[in-house]
Amino acid sequence: MKDQAGRRRARRLAIGTAVVLALAGMNGPWVYRFTTAQYHQYKINRPEYKAENGHWDIIEFPKEFRQDTIHASLLRTGKILMIAGSGNNQDNFNAKKFDTRIWDPVKGTIKKVPTPADLFCTGHTQLGNGDILIAGGTKRYEKLKGDVKKAGGVMILYNENPDKPMTLPAGTRFTGKQNGRTFVSQDPVLLPRATKAFDKSGKWLRNNPGYGRVYVEAPREGTQYETGTQDNYTVEGLSGADARNTYGIAQKLALDKKDFEGIKDAYEFDPVAERYIKVDPMNEARWYPTLTTLSDGRILSVSGLDDIGQLVPGKNEIFDPATKKWTYTRTTRQFPTYPALFLMQNGKIFYSGSNAGYGPDDVGREPGIWDVGSNAFTKLPGLSDPNMMETSGTVLLPPAQDEKFMVIGGGGVGESKLSSRRTRLIDLKAGKPAFTDGPSLEKGTRYPQSSVLPDDTVLVSGGSEDYRGRGDSNILQARLYHPDSNSFTQVADPLVGRNYHSGSILLPDGRVMFFGSDSLYGDKANTKPGKFEQRIEIYTPPYLYRGARPSLSGGPQTIARGASGTFTSRQAAGLRKARLIRPSASTHVTDVDQRSIALDFRVSGDKVTVTVPTNRNLVPSGWYMLFVDDDQGTPSVAQWVKVS
Repeated sequence: MKDQAGRRRARRLAIGTAVVLALAGMNGPWVYRFTTAQYHQYKINRPEYKAENGHWDIIEFPKEFRQDTIHASLLRTGKILMIAGSGNNQDNFNAKKFDTRIWDPVKGTIKKVPTPADLFCTGHTQLGNGDILIAGGTKRYEKLKGDVKKAGGVMILYNENPDKPMTLPAGTRFTGKQNGRTFVSQDPVLLPRATKAFDKSGKWLRNNPGYGRVYVEAPREGTQYETGTQDNYTVEGLSGADARNTYGIAQKLALDKKDFEGIKDAYEFDPVAERYIKVDPMNEARWYPTLTTLSDGRILSVSGLDDIGQLVPGKNEIFDPATKKWTYTRTTRQFPTYPALFLMQNGKIFYSGSNAGYGPDDVGREPGIWDVGSNAFTKLPGLSDPNMMETSGTVLLPPAQDEKFMVIGGGGVGESKLSSRRTRLIDLKAGKPAFTDGPSLEKGTRYPQSSVLPDDTVLVSGGSEDYRGRGDSNILQARLYHPDSNSFTQVADPLVGRNYHSGSILLPDGRVMFFGSDSLYGDKANTKPGKFEQRIEIYTPPYLYRGARPSLSGGPQTIARGASGTFTSRQAAGLRKARLIRPSASTHVTDVDQRSIALDFRVSGDKVTVTVPTNRNLVPSGWYMLFVDDDQGTPSVAQWVKVS
């Protein structure tokens, strides 16, 4: 029987070989592709390969839970907050279809969450209590020049009456005194009462009018409604003193491109109740803002496009988690949208120059150190490819105590085809900090994703060579950066291209989640419209294929700065590192939350006692993932710890 079975196997093998050879004769390239693909799958799934390069897995949500994820934050529950808002989809915006999902990467559960406003292109950050602060979003979508059918633009409205404010509803009509053209407001606007100005003796000098801004459009389509010069506008429907005291002034009102417009709305997302809680709105509407934690735990909100589509003119403001209110800073400084702003150990703010786009190409783009209180700004020299900082990524290298940053890739302003292969390094503890070049990327890279790992390496992945993946230019490559040797090592290639509207999040189990991507086109010839990438991809680093990982359990849930906490680990004697890693809040290549802090620790038997540094600028209050690493660089599953 064994001989018969052997003959059957040999006969099947001979037949199979003959078929393959026959196919090769008829269609050689097809067989080559087939066998190459099969071999690639065999290769990347071998244990030896995974131990050197890691592994990628694609997760596709059931159809009813899919969305165009723009923002993601790791919650202290271990779940992921995934925000789409309208998801860069005009139809969703018009239908007020705004989406949020909560995904549990351990259990695999997905939950839809009611979304109170269009939080597309909002700002977000981790708060000290574990909530996520979310501020800004979309009031109106942009219209490209060819799509604008009605002449329009910004009108400045004035109220010279010191005795009462004026509210003009949406639909108010304004008629030019010289050009005779009429325009209609798209939103309501409040005009504060005028303020009286007096000289030193108390004599009245004048009234300083209250003012507001509103976007106006012509009532009908056509070039005949365009205006080329400034004009004063009367307000229809007013009479008497109201008509004399209230008026508008507008420059050119034309068929030019109309930019996105922001909202003032702000919310805290409660990770336990899994719902949005409305807080006081910002003073300024913002679309594409950055939220950065300050020395005292308050949150700085910077930049963004306002409610008429103009870059907020340096009017920065601060959210106080205790009062839930916003106040302007005493000083002003303007940046492009989504500027990369990091809290330094001296309480000042480091601006790397990285940003996500909108704003003049000659305003607020130079890197430097910013003292928010005094508004002093010290420029930092040595940056290579300074004209290609848009869509670059910036990461605080581990451990955070070293205060070294890496700036990765980037591209030219706007829809430029320029992209940079550079990485730039800067040591802010140096006597005279200056950028130097780090190891180069293989390709010019816009939208690179970077995640700090618990073994003190940084995963750099994805991006595209051209604007929004144009020309099928997504980069299916990943590298691990080693700060100790200032070098990259190649690891397994991702399976999904990631460019605009993408991000990455370190998970508590040491894996990395990738989300989003919004290609402009879907083919090399740029003829087919792109499709938003709704699949999630998980990268499992090499350190999770090297055998058993150290355990970590017990211990306090809260540790004060300067205090210690004792945990249990069966592998305590073999531990080499302890790290506190702040959870990420990622969008548009901007994640100013993530930082990995080295902890002093001591071991006694199966107990490991860690001590949190005292500097609140190094360790802002809030929830952190506590990892311990063994002598192979393999991390434990994280324990959640609140630092206060």
